[in-house]
Amino acid sequence: MSRPRDSVRLVGLRARGRHGVLPAERELGQEFVVDATLFLDTAPAAAGDDLTKTVDYGALAVRLVETVEGEPVDLIETLAERLAVVCLSYNLVEEAEVSVHKPAAPIPLPFDDVVVTIRRGRS
Repeated sequence: MSRPRDSVRLVGLRARGRHGVLPAERELGQEFVVDATLFLDTAPAAAGDDLTKTVDYGALAVRLVETVEGEPVDLIETLAERLAVVCLSYNLVEEAEVSVHKPAAPIPLPFDDVVVTIRRGRS
């Protein structure tokens, strides 16, 4: 029987990026909010109280922000894919779920948020 996977979640990480298809989005930029859930077995880390046997969420946050602040893309789907690749670059992570929020999306109607969520695992 397989062991249920644990998760480490980073919620509401904010960074400014220049993603979007409109010239103004590329020029002015806007805030993006990232939620990342990493699925991994945390038992070895807990048993030994050992950070090297889990994911350092502080280091993860820095890498995710660097990605959001990095090279612009047209679609937040593409940005979510890049962020998932960062999450899966940690060998202990079996699967990652990433949500990218674009609360200032250029929509000419009242709305709260635009969110793309993807879930990726190891091939």
